[in-house]
Amino acid sequence: MSIVARSRRVFSVVHNCNKNPRLYSSVSANGPGEPVISSSILGNQPTSSTPPPPPEGAAPGRAGGQPWSFLKYTLIAALTGGVATAGYATYAYTIEEVDEKTKALRASAKVSVSDDMSSFDKFQAMLKSATMTVPAKLVELYLDLRASAEEHVQGFTEPSSEMLLPDLHPQEQHVFTLVLDLNETLLYSDWKRDRGWRTFKRPGVEAFLEHLAQFYEIVVYSDQQAMYVDPIVDRLDEKHCIRYRLSRAATRYQDGKHYRDLSKLNRDPSRVLYVSGNALESCLQKENCVPIKPWKCEADDTALLDLIPFLEYVARHRPADIRPVLASYQGRDIAKEFIERSKEHQKKMQEQKQPGRLWRR
Repeated sequence: MSIVARSRRVFSVVHNCNKNPRLYSSVSANGPGEPVISSSILGNQPTSSTPPPPPEGAAPGRAGGQPWSFLKYTLIAALTGGVATAGYATYAYTIEEVDEKTKALRASAKVSVSDDMSSFDKFQAMLKSATMTVPAKLVELYLDLRASAEEHVQGFTEPSSEMLLPDLHPQEQHVFTLVLDLNETLLYSDWKRDRGWRTFKRPGVEAFLEHLAQFYEIVVYSDQQAMYVDPIVDRLDEKHCIRYRLSRAATRYQDGKHYRDLSKLNRDPSRVLYVSGNALESCLQKENCVPIKPWKCEADDTALLDLIPFLEYVARHRPADIRPVLASYQGRDIAKEFIERSKEHQKKMQEQKQPGRLWRR
């Protein structure tokens, strides 16, 4: 009976082990003398999910980070230095000066290798050429970009042509050119909210143009757009006294303002007069300016008519150079000063004749 009971107990233990193996551990390899540890106890212990620390000297997440950082900062420094050098060269030198100063640098990239050279000399020449090629190409790129940019900007800042007017007829080489400003000189444009833009003729402008057209080549030179100048001049000059009209495209843009450049008129500067209410502020050749009072719609204005005697006197007597004549009127009202000088001249002429008569008596 004892054998049967023991067999049943062994069978019961084996059966339970097969049903739930986690509740029992396997037999120790060291024999029955060692304690048996249940795997369920090991399963309840907390397990660490932290990865092992990286080895010393390695950057976290990537390898070789320092060389890449050095290369990145080197490229940034080189790019910054190149941009700063180009900016300084643009500010300090003209494109012709930069081209002249960099000729040696660009020539150094063109190294010829001959067959009679030694291997070391060939290698040295090729190395020098390879080293200088990149800087030379960058200089050439800078010169091309700057030339293109300056040409593009020049289209907005320079007059549209080197000769804004056609050549004078051979029989009119002695004729003076009278250049007239438009706004505040021949007319005045005013804007109000209730009626918009309106343009007013200056008193005496039609008589002024008609009379002086007999003596001068008259040119209107305005800083307004052609779409504004052309219709205004068409209504202003119904008798076609004005030969040519120049608009903003013919001006020189400088320091944020459009200036009249009389040197581009294709006329002898000693025979050019520029009449404007803002002559000294709107023309580059101040020695050719005839300033008059700016007109702001005053009904009793006579500035244009007062200027006719002086302009007619100049056209009739044809001084060799008008610039010294205008310089003698500098800082004075030319129309009034001319009348005063004319009176003084007549008075002197009478005084020269009068003593002779008195002497004969």
